[in-house]
Amino acid sequence: MTPYTRRPMLRILSAALLALLLAVPAAEAAKRAVPQGWLGVTADGPLSPADVAEWDLMTGAGVETVRVAFSWRAIQPAPGGPLDFSSSDALVAAAVTRGMGVLPVVEFAPDWAAVRPGDLAAPPSDLAAVQAFLTAVVQRYGPAGSLWAERPDLPRRPIRVWQVWNEPNHTGFWNATPYAPSYVATLRAAAAGIRAADAAATVLLGGLTNTSWIALRQLYDAGAHGAFDAVALHPYTRRPKDVVRLVRLSRGVMRKHGDGGLPIWITELSWPAAKGKPVPRPIGIEVNERGQQWRLAVALRQLARIRVRQRIGGVFWYTWLSTEAGANPFDWAGLRRDRAGTRSSAPALGTFRHVARRLEGCAKVRGDARRCAK
Repeated sequence: MTPYTRRPMLRILSAALLALLLAVPAAEAAKRAVPQGWLGVTADGPLSPADVAEWDLMTGAGVETVRVAFSWRAIQPAPGGPLDFSSSDALVAAAVTRGMGVLPVVEFAPDWAAVRPGDLAAPPSDLAAVQAFLTAVVQRYGPAGSLWAERPDLPRRPIRVWQVWNEPNHTGFWNATPYAPSYVATLRAAAAGIRAADAAATVLLGGLTNTSWIALRQLYDAGAHGAFDAVALHPYTRRPKDVVRLVRLSRGVMRKHGDGGLPIWITELSWPAAKGKPVPRPIGIEVNERGQQWRLAVALRQLARIRVRQRIGGVFWYTWLSTEAGANPFDWAGLRRDRAGTRSSAPALGTFRHVARRLEGCAKVRGDARRCAK
């Protein structure tokens, strides 16, 4: 692709517009505009629970919830065997010790419970096992979770929202076609397992991407009504205003099926700064670093503005840390980047931090320390 360039005057105007978007009136600085935990990031890629500096940076940047993968195949590699919670325990501990909430994405059926062993995108074949596994993880991390009894040193922050798989309408994550019947069957089994351990938990749909409102309609047609408590979208699009449009389209589908009052979560939001990079298969939403900053600021402000009216339950930037490897546009999506083993902050991190401070009613104290409205 040809590197993205602008005339000098346009660059000046763009910088001025971004500065205007980020301006924080002093009178509004201490007023929280969104609920605690509303703004977060996905924590995946090269990020490890042992990366202390990264998790500390998240806190200073205004991240109040982290979205992490709970891999079924890693936790339960063999049927009937003991569950290995070591990886998920470490993720939860890294978050809660810093005052952050956790949104788990339960995904990746183990070979013994998948329709095609060895295929990460294969749907589960054993619905009873799905239900039993979800009950087990809620019993580990929910309100009566065994983790809190075993680790009294940890702040008690039970997980109350559970996302069932990632992008089930994308064949890269769920390769049964049509996707809706098998996903709805899995969703119902997962919901039964979650509710058996925590009747008040929120069952969150896997994030729907691309023509998400059509995918949502297909779920309803396959009998999903009543199996979930909130819809999740991954509105990857060129323009921030189309993120809001996709929310409204999905809200319309929900109203037609009697779910107009349910929340909508944006569990992935991103514009990878991969324009002009050696990406063999661009996906059409790549921007430069300045474009990433501008879209991030506009989209977060727009979503905060419609939060009450459209019942936006939470927003998560994808992603916190990415490796600039070159094969995937999302290698340039991170607010933090790993380039040949050296980590640095993308320009968008400063934008995220600034917007988060305003939305969360934070005042800068020292360095990255924050004092925020409750």
